[in-house]
Amino acid sequence: MALTEERAALVTRKRWVVKIGSAMVTAAGKGLDLEAIRRWAQQIAALRAEGRDVVIVTSGAVAEGMRRLGWRARPSALHELQAAAAVGQMGLVQAYESVLKTFDLHSAQILLTHEDLSDRQRYLNARSTLRTLLGLGVIPVVNENDTVATDEIRFGDNDTLAALVANLVEADVLVILTDQEGLYDADPRKNPDARLLHGVRAGDSSLLSMASPEGGALGRGGMYTKVRAAERAARSGAATLIAAGTQPEVLVRLARGELLGTVFWPDQTRLAARKQWLAGQLRLAGRLHLDAGAARALREGGRSLLPVGVTQVEGGFLRGDLVACLDPDGREIARGLANYGAEEASRIRGRASADIEAVLGYVDEPELIHRDNLVLV
Repeated sequence: MALTEERAALVTRKRWVVKIGSAMVTAAGKGLDLEAIRRWAQQIAALRAEGRDVVIVTSGAVAEGMRRLGWRARPSALHELQAAAAVGQMGLVQAYESVLKTFDLHSAQILLTHEDLSDRQRYLNARSTLRTLLGLGVIPVVNENDTVATDEIRFGDNDTLAALVANLVEADVLVILTDQEGLYDADPRKNPDARLLHGVRAGDSSLLSMASPEGGALGRGGMYTKVRAAERAARSGAATLIAAGTQPEVLVRLARGELLGTVFWPDQTRLAARKQWLAGQLRLAGRLHLDAGAARALREGGRSLLPVGVTQVEGGFLRGDLVACLDPDGREIARGLANYGAEEASRIRGRASADIEAVLGYVDEPELIHRDNLVLV
């Protein structure tokens, strides 16, 4: 497939996560650049008008907090970073909310830590919230929860956060906007003959050697973290675009398939990458024994697992834990993330989805395991 044809394929991709770095939303030493944020809002409104879902992952809270507190240098102490983030987050979310509102778009603030996404119950809760917001046409504005993050659980940069959010919402495209044109085969600041790479494979191990680990004065990540973010996003099948946020109308032009920046193509489709992650990276916390009809539906139909097809529940698993699905002969045929804990699953097993509320008093999901969180083995 020709490169231009590959770029044209991006036009049809509907769910975008857009990471906007500190340099793209702040003015040096002056905190937030409200006019720049307005320009981003205008472009995001254009993407929404074309039928795309958009999630914003934004930096800028610490920079705005520094301005409000009168600090000229980025602090290194964790408690000072947390204080700056707490002060600056007020202005950051207010800025996005006010400018998006002028384009008749509702927004929602989402603050995450790494722990939120490594814990399966929190992961599913965050996923459900984000998917609901997107279904309502709301623009989620995501940032790291620096106020409570510690060295052990912080993402360390919003490039990583953006990649994890892309996995979380099963995005088609991750866009990382920066002050660089994209990935070069050498450092363009040191080598005038450096060549911009327009299209690469996200799993190419040679790419990291081309990326600088250095970040800007306010940002924490350099090109190195962006390449790593592209690798992470590829695990769930997302293509990653790294492009200069200084380019006029860059989001709109990327959405049209223009040859800007560097696109990292995943080696696997979304389905294969997500299923591989489910199959290989989590421990089993329990087992669900299925009747013949449910086993056949999983094997042949690619269906979700409904409570009606479960005959027995084993283990002390919680919502979001990984469980195995066994056929009537006791053979494992699938595994997936449970929407209900073991105690709840035992109460609703063998019952129709319509009965869940009557049995439990509430409904989280109609499925015991949704097919998006289920892998055949």
